[in-house]
Amino acid sequence: MTDKQQHWETVYRTKAPDAVSWYRPHLDTSLALIERAAPERNTAVLDVGGGASTLVDDLLARGYRDLSVLDISATALNIARERLGETANAVTWLAADLLDAPLPQARYDLWHDRAVFHFLTEAEQRAHYLRQLTHALKPGGHAILATFGPQGPLKCSGLDTVRYDVGELARVLGDGFALVDSTLEFHATPFGTTQQFLYALFRRTSADTTGDMR
Repeated sequence: MTDKQQHWETVYRTKAPDAVSWYRPHLDTSLALIERAAPERNTAVLDVGGGASTLVDDLLARGYRDLSVLDISATALNIARERLGETANAVTWLAADLLDAPLPQARYDLWHDRAVFHFLTEAEQRAHYLRQLTHALKPGGHAILATFGPQGPLKCSGLDTVRYDVGELARVLGDGFALVDSTLEFHATPFGTTQQFLYALFRRTSADTTGDMR
């Protein structure tokens, strides 16, 4: 087990799902963007870093039928599976590090990431992420990235983070992705603090990208 895997396994083994800073009962902004970008219920959705989030519950309740959830923590995924009960069998669960996970090529119509990308503090990590994104997402598909915004924290869960405005995020993704919309949201943590999130919806416009990984 890598240090990164060990970190997130420890988080999910020692804290309740609603006792982590990123917890929300329902990811309303993500749900609205997903339904806007992919209203068809047979859309293939990949939720990266989905952990124990209730997003998969809410997508199933809305009739989405092709859902995959990826997280580096098997413990987090097991929490979600146990919560869903037999319904969990309708979901593909992927316990892996996103940066080197064996994702199928052009499999997904929509890529959703809330609070993974801002943990990638090194240019090489961001380059790996972009390669995975462009490998797995169909041309014409959509990507939703929710990162810490310009006023967001510089640390989370004891790890350094990177803050983005929408222009910086678009530069990182490169010419192969067109910005469709963005919004800033102040997330209320379970501890009574707030975190600024930037939500950005992109459409993949080509097979190649020229992102700025700096």
